[in-house]
Amino acid sequence: MKIAVNTRLLLKNKLEGIGWFTYETMKRITRAHPKDEFFFIFDRKYDDSFIFGNNITPFVAGLPARHPFLHYLWFEHSIPSVLKRINPDVFISPDGYCSLKTNFKTLIVIHDLNFEHYPRNMPWLTRKYYRHFTPLYARKATRIATVSQFSKHDIIEQYGILPEKIDVVYNGASNLFSPLSLTKKDNIKTKYTDGFDFFVFIGALNPRKNLGNLFRAFDIFKEKTGSSVKLVIIGEKMWWTHDIKSSYDSMKHKGDVVFTGRLELPELTEVVGSALALTYVSVFEGFGIPILEAFKSEIPVITSNITSMPEVAGDAALLADPFKPVSIAEAMIRIYTGQALRETLVARGKQRQQNFSWDITAGRLWQSVMKVVG
Repeated sequence: MKIAVNTRLLLKNKLEGIGWFTYETMKRITRAHPKDEFFFIFDRKYDDSFIFGNNITPFVAGLPARHPFLHYLWFEHSIPSVLKRINPDVFISPDGYCSLKTNFKTLIVIHDLNFEHYPRNMPWLTRKYYRHFTPLYARKATRIATVSQFSKHDIIEQYGILPEKIDVVYNGASNLFSPLSLTKKDNIKTKYTDGFDFFVFIGALNPRKNLGNLFRAFDIFKEKTGSSVKLVIIGEKMWWTHDIKSSYDSMKHKGDVVFTGRLELPELTEVVGSALALTYVSVFEGFGIPILEAFKSEIPVITSNITSMPEVAGDAALLADPFKPVSIAEAMIRIYTGQALRETLVARGKQRQQNFSWDITAGRLWQSVMKVVG
């Protein structure tokens, strides 16, 4: 079987959410099916570490697709040209895009429809592109995979796609996330927070991650507890909006907020594993991989009570209303003051994370491929 894959988000040292999904699933699928031919289609010079085996042929097609105009050119001109040369049995596109100008069987992975619910959280042209083309891609694709039951239902409701066309393929998390020794935790706290305990946030610093309310909640937590606990923010500033900036600028305890920027995976695992708890209170997520990373690290989790996050967290996290800073702060106080609660959540998280792994993800994605070619 010949399988073409859109691998434009496989970028050395720059893997983000969908890039990690592509990396973890394609590494496993290509190695598990050595007799099948895979054709990885990049939009720029690729790194050899992404060529996982001898059954992979890389292609570089067109200009780097990092702008709506270039997205259109890449998927409607470069991709059709390459697919004609390959003549694949199926084209897999893990980033939710596909080509409207080809008739090859296509499996796309739509991770979430955040742009339909919070369109103003992204640049005007980008949201226009997503809102115009994503429903067209969803209808054009032979089959759709998505990362949660929440996202499946959202795609059905937003675009009228038949339920039987959509498969749920839950995400996994890196096995590098694991419990740390007390010595390692102390070293990390000394490095980042002058030895103090800290809550941790992981993610791109954009509006849907709800940093404004997290900052407000942290101030409430500090006022009510008088503790020395810090808040560590891990991630790149994608869109540092007026609300995020004003909420940070108005904080009484902003001196206790530590921004690390983006961390490479080994350092990231150590910072997460040293935290008092993960505070992941987005207003919208298709899945929420940091929840699994915290489970694997054996730290407690505070997350939102909406969209996909309760589905992923189960009974292994404290759920807060992301629109109410007081609700988030109350969860932080419960974690800070409750050792028994922390231990209970960690134990539940250890059990919960066994339901998710990249091996399971790859297996389910391959089942979707078989349905496409079937």
